[in-house]
Amino acid sequence: MNIIICGAGRVGYGIAKKLSMENNSVTIVDLSTDLIQTVSTELDVRGIVGHGSRPGVLKKAGAETADMIIAVTYSDEVNMIACQVAHSLFGTPTKIARVRAQGYLDESWRDLYSRENMPIDIIISPEIEIGKAILRQLNTPGAFDVVPFSNGMVQLIGVSIKEDCPIVNTPIHQIQDLFPDLNATIVGISRDQQLFAPNADDPLAVGDDVYFVVESAHANRLLDIMDTVEEKARRIIIIGGGNIGAYVARELEKVANVRVRVIEKDKARAESVAEQLKRTVVLNGDGLNTSILEEAGANDAQTVLCLTDDDKTNILAGIMAKSVGAGQVFSLINEISFLNIKSSLNIDMIVDPRSTTVSSILRHVRKGRIIDVFAIGDGAAEVMEGEVLETSPLSGRTLKDASIPEGIAIGAIIRKGKFLYPHPDLAIKNKDRVILLCEKEALKHVQQLFRVSADYF
Repeated sequence: MNIIICGAGRVGYGIAKKLSMENNSVTIVDLSTDLIQTVSTELDVRGIVGHGSRPGVLKKAGAETADMIIAVTYSDEVNMIACQVAHSLFGTPTKIARVRAQGYLDESWRDLYSRENMPIDIIISPEIEIGKAILRQLNTPGAFDVVPFSNGMVQLIGVSIKEDCPIVNTPIHQIQDLFPDLNATIVGISRDQQLFAPNADDPLAVGDDVYFVVESAHANRLLDIMDTVEEKARRIIIIGGGNIGAYVARELEKVANVRVRVIEKDKARAESVAEQLKRTVVLNGDGLNTSILEEAGANDAQTVLCLTDDDKTNILAGIMAKSVGAGQVFSLINEISFLNIKSSLNIDMIVDPRSTTVSSILRHVRKGRIIDVFAIGDGAAEVMEGEVLETSPLSGRTLKDASIPEGIAIGAIIRKGKFLYPHPDLAIKNKDRVILLCEKEALKHVQQLFRVSADYF
């Protein structure tokens, strides 16, 4: 595919890295000469310095032959105009825009993005996606990652293996024998900073981060077996009243018996958030101030969410909240170099907005009948949900006869709304949905498994 990416920031860089590794022709546009120089040097992409919404710049970037434009600059308006120009002047088939301001996303204005008005095919709202990810983790304590598939019927759950876990050193194939009624499958293991799709004989080791595909109704039992069940937080502090913090607070107000307090440094923003919320106390102050943390009740808080727009503030605020007695801390961190020092920071959960946004965009880029995608391990692997058609090489074959390539682990088969454990003798049928983990080297094989041939139409 020929793809234009407007914006060479963290999200644009992450998308360009993923797509260029898969032999797509990628051109990235940004006003910053330094960013374009970095991207062009480090990645196999073409860089253009210029304003992403200007016709001449888009033409230079190859808009006349582009299959897709992905506009992820820091300006919502630039992103929307870039898509409009690509459509009106160059007929670009697929247009994706990142829109952050919630005023543009109000349901009252849904007709704004129709083909006749502003023809944007897919709108990505990072703040909402990140907020939903935080809420899922709060709702599933004991897991470091929770991602829904199949309309919420199935979940990808990440669990860290500790010394007292009852299945340490147990080969994966024996786990199903030990818990035959548990609808859960291990699809990925992160060990020594290497993420891989495991074989049936691989044992689990202390320190592993393990990814399960589990039927949602069995999620709590899985966490109980893994000995990671924790009480849901009822006393929560949010540091940062921006779009993400305000969204999370609004949603938590809908949950019974949850007390939320927000700390916001900017007075005008604090007043605005206070007007939006009904049951939440909003404090105007600095989350790095110990007296403000104590006034908010951090010493008694079960969870503190550090969600400002500054990584260093989120890290330090998390450390300080822990020092005054907070139970667990989530910190929003954009900078990649900070992600690998989680254990030394005494922070329980890192929220990576780039990964969430890249995953949102990837689900619209993948070819064939790929329904949903979530990237994990900084892009080292993807968990996908794909639909099997008659033209798929999976259709009509058992899993043991399907010649599943190395680097791919099948997590579940969804047939007519039912979860099927992926036994080797299970035959795949037309219209089945398959949820799997795929290492990045095996991505081309996955797209082949779910390909749509011309005779399907």
